[in-house]
This record gives sequence, structure tokens and C-alpha cells, in this order.
Amino acid sequence: MRTVRLYRPVGPADLEKIAEASYRAFPPRLEGQPYFYPVLHRAYAEQIARDWNVRESGSGYVTEFDVEAEFVERYEVRVVGQSGLHEELWVPADDLEEFNRHLVGEIRVVAEFRG
Repeated sequence: MRTVRLYRPVGPADLEKIAEASYRAFPPRLEGQPYFYPVLHRAYAEQIARDWNVRESGSGYVTEFDVEAEFVERYEVRVVGQSGLHEELWVPADDLEEFNRHLVGEIRVVAEFRG
């Protein structure tokens, strides 16, 4: 099975929910959050965790995870910044439960930032 490695910057509240799910699932999106945004580049995830999550909640974490390639290819890659570094997938919130079922292995914390 082919997989794709993706990254997701999270704050402490989401990391706690990921831990409660034994590092096997991302928590549901909150109301008013129509998309789940995994990113394609670790450097971009680090930028968000360091510059946004730390400011908002005092700490930020970068998670790394693998997803079945055939499943994830249904989502368009979008460039949301000024460079190819800022690539992410827009996964509708309603798809997140199914997305979690296509994770391969555990969600791993690969970087941590504190204010």
C-alpha cells in the first residue's frame, strides 16, 4: 500500500484529544471550522505551530502522519501562501472521520514550540 506523509500543526487542546484517541485519530472540527487542513511540508507546519499556535495557546506542536495515498488523492492540493511551501489539503469536516480511518500507523509529534 502506498502512503503519503502529511503534517498537521496543533495546539495543546488538540494534542490532548489526539492522545486520548491513542494517536490514531484527529478530533472532530469545531462548529464554524468547515475544513481540516493537513499540510504537505514539515517546514510549513513548523511555521504555523511556532508563529500561530504559540501566540494563541502558549505552545504549538507539529504532528506527522501517513495516509493511504489512493484515499488522499481525492483532495486537491492548494497553495495558500506565496510559495510552494504553503501547500495544504482542504478536507471537508464531514470527511474527517473517514480520513481518520485511512491513517496508517500512529500520529507522531515531531516538533514542539513554546512561548
